[in-house]
Amino acid sequence: MRLTQLSEAFIRSAAYERRFLHKNPWDLTMVVWIPLLTVLLIWWIFSQTQITNLPIGVIDQDNGPVANTAVRYLDASPTLSVRQMYYSAAEAEAAILQRDIYAVVIIPEDFSRNILSSKSAPLILQVNAQYGTHSGIIQTGVQAVAGTLSAGVEIQRLIKQGMAPSQAAIAYSPISIQRISLFNAATDYQQFLASTVIPALLHILAMVIGATTIGRELRDKQLGHWYGFIASAQAYDNLSGSISTNISASANISGNVNNNVADNTVQKIAALWQPAAKLPNSTAKDNTNQKPVSTLPSVHMGVLLFGLLGKYFWPMLAYGLWSILALWLATPQESVASSAVFATYLGLLLLMMLSFWLGAIFTLGSFSLRMGLSATGFISAPSYAFAGVTFPYIAISDSAKHWSDALPLTHYLKLHIAQMQMQAPVAISLPILYGLAIATVVAMMLTALLTKRALAHPERWGAR
Repeated sequence: MRLTQLSEAFIRSAAYERRFLHKNPWDLTMVVWIPLLTVLLIWWIFSQTQITNLPIGVIDQDNGPVANTAVRYLDASPTLSVRQMYYSAAEAEAAILQRDIYAVVIIPEDFSRNILSSKSAPLILQVNAQYGTHSGIIQTGVQAVAGTLSAGVEIQRLIKQGMAPSQAAIAYSPISIQRISLFNAATDYQQFLASTVIPALLHILAMVIGATTIGRELRDKQLGHWYGFIASAQAYDNLSGSISTNISASANISGNVNNNVADNTVQKIAALWQPAAKLPNSTAKDNTNQKPVSTLPSVHMGVLLFGLLGKYFWPMLAYGLWSILALWLATPQESVASSAVFATYLGLLLLMMLSFWLGAIFTLGSFSLRMGLSATGFISAPSYAFAGVTFPYIAISDSAKHWSDALPLTHYLKLHIAQMQMQAPVAISLPILYGLAIATVVAMMLTALLTKRALAHPERWGAR
């Protein structure tokens, strides 16, 4: 088959889909506006790059000078904010349940006296551990305040004993830590979470679009009409020749067939692919060679493959643009090599294309849009939880690891983190790019084969 015929099938299919999107604003919204709003909304949610001023309460049962200093230190901490002083545990518990505060610090009675007497004086922290991120930050902040307060008390005691302030500081803490971040140098939540959450949400939306774009043709019994439209140029010639041969060779064809088939419209040719549409005596035999004459155009894999590419052209174009926007927002302030950005974008583009084909495969495999959407939701929605971003990959069970390795999002996020956050060499991520490219090609071919099978079984069209 000539390349011009394949390109014509691509153009016809893209035009077919463009007209549909123009007439169906909701489907257009799924392709254009919802992913755009998703990218911008997630980035706005994480616009505060650091979690600060988490509200806590304090129950001061001591009211001594050291206890007052501890309260001031807690309020001065950048991650904590003393919202209110409470006088009973019941008040503080009610505030935690109402989410007015996330923790309460209890300063026990005789706290100041015990410290001045060189006795143990613990600070009691009760934190709402239901919020894991808040809980961890509050515990770190309170621990830092307790360490600073303890250091100040101990250094003051050493100074009173006649030691110089510098010597007292060294004596209290002879070993210090110098922290140098080698990887993941940016600690803000925009780069850590938002830059990985956005591809995960685009992955979900892309699978939904992949399922609905081909699924609605099955649901509305229009799959044959679509193929007849994209293959009309080729089907036209075959159909014209077949009918002309029939007219000249057979006298048993009922009805009047117009010899000027060349004047028929594309819609009439496409109508041949409707489930109930058959020409009269379509299995009539040629008197010359006694072989059945088929008036329906056969399915050509090349036409079908290019037709599918045209059908998904507009979603691919839109999601390619939103992928550029997502990566532009995810690029940190530090310079990132252009090769790393290009490799990450190529990986994200392959992930989007693979998502479209996977959604189509689930729908075509089940002959049901409902089942296809259910399968895409089952696979894509929890995929971020198994990707090893928020929960360490090495800590999950072996069965969960197998499931994680089977999900394409896991591999893309490994590439994304390596290139955009760790700034690793591009060569490290090349195997992931090769794997995504192979998976995309295989999924595309499988989609074409399943579409051909669906065209051969029009009696199964119309399932919800």
